[in-house]
Amino acid sequence: MEKGLSYIAQPSQCHYLLDQEWQLEYRIIPTLDSQMYLELLNQGWRRFGWMLFRPRCASCQACQPIRVLVDTFHPDRSQRRVQKSNSNTHLVIGPPEIDAARLDVYYRHHQHHAETKGWPAPNLDDAVSHIASIVDGPFPVQEWAYYIDGQLVAISYVDALADGYSGIYFYHDPDFRKLSLGNWICLSMIEQAKLDGLPYIYLGYYIKDCRSMEYKGKFAPNQVLTPDGAWINYLE
Repeated sequence: MEKGLSYIAQPSQCHYLLDQEWQLEYRIIPTLDSQMYLELLNQGWRRFGWMLFRPRCASCQACQPIRVLVDTFHPDRSQRRVQKSNSNTHLVIGPPEIDAARLDVYYRHHQHHAETKGWPAPNLDDAVSHIASIVDGPFPVQEWAYYIDGQLVAISYVDALADGYSGIYFYHDPDFRKLSLGNWICLSMIEQAKLDGLPYIYLGYYIKDCRSMEYKGKFAPNQVLTPDGAWINYLE
């Protein structure tokens, strides 16, 4: 496999566990395709546009790649409520777009998180460049757009791989947060994978003690990737 450009960043405060430092390794492989990426995904890499990354933290292994087993997934009571609440949420899968409706949802999502979680205040230029950095890459990204009564309420960017769907990034309208759209996006990925006969959905890194990341473990049964490259059953 082509190595491409690679470097390891200096340690800095972890964004997920504030009492830890993180250190990330980055790679850019200009010839990357979806099959090559799947091989790297099974080595703990993730991608964001052209950039591949994975943790290389000296004293912490809390970030665990996680995937859900589609055929044996059974929603719990809370997830069944989310499914019922989103019975009128309509999914459209297609190529990514950047338009006023998407920028508005992105801006208000980030503004809400700035007010409630201390995120940096958003601006239009950052929104455009951030979305562009996600959808521009060596192979196509899918845009999963969610609508209620014709109104755009959420966007998720997804890699379609040979054995499943891999979530990249999502944002949603905070006015509809009672619908638990983040959870609904994961549930809809599972439903779509089942329809397409795909065995897995990949949800990025699971971090047990991080509130914004530990929800991924609730989609079970699932597997996590060990440091030696083996997928093992985690929650069943």
